[in-house]
Amino acid sequence: MMSYEQTLSPHSTGAPGELQQALARAVSEARRSWLTMLLLLSLLALALPWLANAYWIKSLISAMALAVAAAGVALLYGQLGLVTLCQHALLGAGGWVALRLSHGLQLPFELCVLAAGATSCLIGMLAGLPALRMKGLYLALVTLMMAGGFQVVISATGFPDGGEGWLGRVVGSERLMMARPALALSDAAYFRYVVICLALVLSLIELHRRTKAGRSWALIRRGEAAAVSAGVNILLYQTWAFGLAGFCAGVSGALLAGGVGQLDGRAFGAGDSVMTFALSVVGGVYHWLGPIVAGLLMRAVPSLLSDYNVSGFLADIFFGAALLHALITAPQGVAGQLLQALTAVRRRLSGRPA
Repeated sequence: MMSYEQTLSPHSTGAPGELQQALARAVSEARRSWLTMLLLLSLLALALPWLANAYWIKSLISAMALAVAAAGVALLYGQLGLVTLCQHALLGAGGWVALRLSHGLQLPFELCVLAAGATSCLIGMLAGLPALRMKGLYLALVTLMMAGGFQVVISATGFPDGGEGWLGRVVGSERLMMARPALALSDAAYFRYVVICLALVLSLIELHRRTKAGRSWALIRRGEAAAVSAGVNILLYQTWAFGLAGFCAGVSGALLAGGVGQLDGRAFGAGDSVMTFALSVVGGVYHWLGPIVAGLLMRAVPSLLSDYNVSGFLADIFFGAALLHALITAPQGVAGQLLQALTAVRRRLSGRPA
């Protein structure tokens, strides 16, 4: 399968007509992939509220919200090969802003979501500055320290819950719940709302991958010297990628806050950022299906274990084994394996050799 970036590679060979045909095939494949994504998410939005009970609807709301954050991790690691371990902290920062604006200013839910995304976008750009000097383990450690710093701050201050003052903390009275959008007051309606937001975010990322930004990221991943020689502004496009990943995390935090109504600082430890990255890799970072799988792994698997009265700590063992499997034998993640299986089935049904 030839990607859009490969068709435009300066190392591509062949007649101009062949290159144009390859480009047309890549564009057609990207369009089919996008339409498939919309169809799948539409089916999930319509069918799951009818099939799942209240407990599972709440779990799936959280899963789809976390899939938005996983999409940002997939963008950075899949496009640039950068390991960032502060995505869950950026999610918390977005949730804090959304809660504060909702309680303090009673802004519409959509404005709270956009403000949360913009705030985490700016913080993500700042988190990406060390990437200009550090890579690999050093970048991972720096971003993990940022996640640890957020853990300390949020443990001391907590999330806004309808009180007065800058922190918005309630003292001696009942905590308030974040107001949901008027069209999504019930859990089923809010689940559909979150799925629509996920579709918009995934479409935004796919648009970036298929345009100049995606080609620039592909060149940077091959080598900064090659990117500079091709005229790519490394500072601009790396900061752009971190900002977009931060925006995804902020939107995810706001959607999660709307689903739960409140956020708890104990759920935003540095280890949660590591888990978000690990499960994003397990789900797959090279296809839009990967973040959806990652979101389901983060919430659906623990919920399933709870249904059978099994300790949730067993999920960590399962996730560790899945990460080893992905790194050693399945670099495309669960999404890649599912796509390969579907391709094999389609070829067998059509009578072509596998």
